Amino acid sequence: MNGINGDKPLNRADEVEHLIDAVKSLIIPFIREADEAVPSRAAGELLPNKQGVVKNALVNARRPEELVQELALSLPQGKGRGEEGLLETIKDVLKYSVNTWDQGFMDKLYASTNPVGVASELLLGALNTNVHVYQVSPALTLIEKHTAKTLANLFGFTGPRAGGITCQGGSSSNLTSIVIARNTLYPECKSQGNSSAPGGGPFVLFTSEHGHYSVEKAAVTCGMGSAAVWTVPVDDRGRMDPSALQTLIDRARSQGKTPLYVNATAGTTVLGSYDPFEAIAAICKAANLWLHVDASWGGPAVFSAAHRYKLAGAHLANSLTVNPHKMVNVPVTCSFLLGPDMGVFHRANTLPAGYLFHGAGGDDEVTNDGVVNGDDDSGSSSTPEIWDMADLTLQCGRRADSLKLALAWVYYGTAGFETQVDGAFAMAAYLAELIAGSDDFVLVSENPPPCLQVCFYYAPGGGVLAEEKGENTRRTRCMVEKLVGRGYMVDYAPGERGSFFRVVVNSLTLRGTVEGLVKALGVVGKEVVVQN
Repeated sequence: MNGINGDKPLNRADEVEHLIDAVKSLIIPFIREADEAVPSRAAGELLPNKQGVVKNALVNARRPEELVQELALSLPQGKGRGEEGLLETIKDVLKYSVNTWDQGFMDKLYASTNPVGVASELLLGALNTNVHVYQVSPALTLIEKHTAKTLANLFGFTGPRAGGITCQGGSSSNLTSIVIARNTLYPECKSQGNSSAPGGGPFVLFTSEHGHYSVEKAAVTCGMGSAAVWTVPVDDRGRMDPSALQTLIDRARSQGKTPLYVNATAGTTVLGSYDPFEAIAAICKAANLWLHVDASWGGPAVFSAAHRYKLAGAHLANSLTVNPHKMVNVPVTCSFLLGPDMGVFHRANTLPAGYLFHGAGGDDEVTNDGVVNGDDDSGSSSTPEIWDMADLTLQCGRRADSLKLALAWVYYGTAGFETQVDGAFAMAAYLAELIAGSDDFVLVSENPPPCLQVCFYYAPGGGVLAEEKGENTRRTRCMVEKLVGRGYMVDYAPGERGSFFRVVVNSLTLRGTVEGLVKALGVVGKEVVVQN
């Protein structure tokens, strides 16, 4: 029977149910392959699976030009290929994708999600709404505000206006922090541009030599140019040197420039170092500079009673980035920008848009005095809440990324996160011990490492590196390539003696996996040295 005006009745629920079942039948075996490959990872080589087949569950590696030919992608210009075409395409995606559920994936500062993460993505896909105004996302707005505030409290932002927002990733969070810093310290720049700052001198941003490249990207985006970013030397542990920072601030002012912002890091990308936040904060307060802490990677140490000391002084920051999609394995992307006062975020980013924002807590009458290091936590709790979340950010279209962390938090609890974080740190320490105890490697990281990455050189025959940097780099690169064939994917980074290995463990990494990796390194290392 047709509906009103001859429309066919909707049957979307049944269609969704059918497709979910069909896709589930493809995804579950993909994940199960990773689980069943655990014995191979412990052995350091590929072993036959339950069916007696030797298969690399980590990746079906192809070079780009080969994959172009094998996938033979084509989007239908006429009639679609329907369910059959859909499932064939999904099969190909799974066949040629890296299986981040595999224990051997130790390449980047993230790994697979967890079962809760899959459920959260399914829910977000079904809701398909935009967390830009409260009207269309009431429950998700409350979840974002509550989750961000609870997370901010853990970092020591405890005032009545403390909280945060989600951005598209850590780079976006860092970019947003620079915009907020500029528009807060020099509010005329919001309408008149960078040249309107008092004194007219170009802005200078400071980050450590080991800081993430997103700061330079953000400087380019903000019209300051990458040259506006001055790198601060680090100590022998990879931490920003506060005295060097002070020298650079003074130098910038002597050159007629305007120091604006300091980016300190909690868990640098290569060595995992935590900068000395208290000392840096004292310098920023005296100079009235915005202090941002990029805790994208190392921030979740805040969940651990044993490791949160590494974040001492982070509560003195004006903003802080943390990415739960890294250390606590919620789905990519999930990045929070936190701070002690959401009124500051609002003043810096709000713009009139009467067609979108209709006064749902958007009228913030707090004045802006351009000072960021006063009593940020002293705002009145009676100040109207900001419910339209896009009025706090650079985005309009916003996915409800906070739900991913919220559901995982509900499922595991703070204690569960602590167990995961502590286990990951313990596994990094164990791998460092294995490397340090072998005559075939030279450990670059501290022992134990400050975060979850373990850095080292291959140096067979008593831990003696090749004399030429190029030879050490060649060995590292060739070994990384050969490891893929054994089911391990690790990364490398440039160092003083050539490129070295950077292996990243996570909360799901097993003891047998790191033992197997060391075995595999020994085998491929001999192959590479002989090959030369």
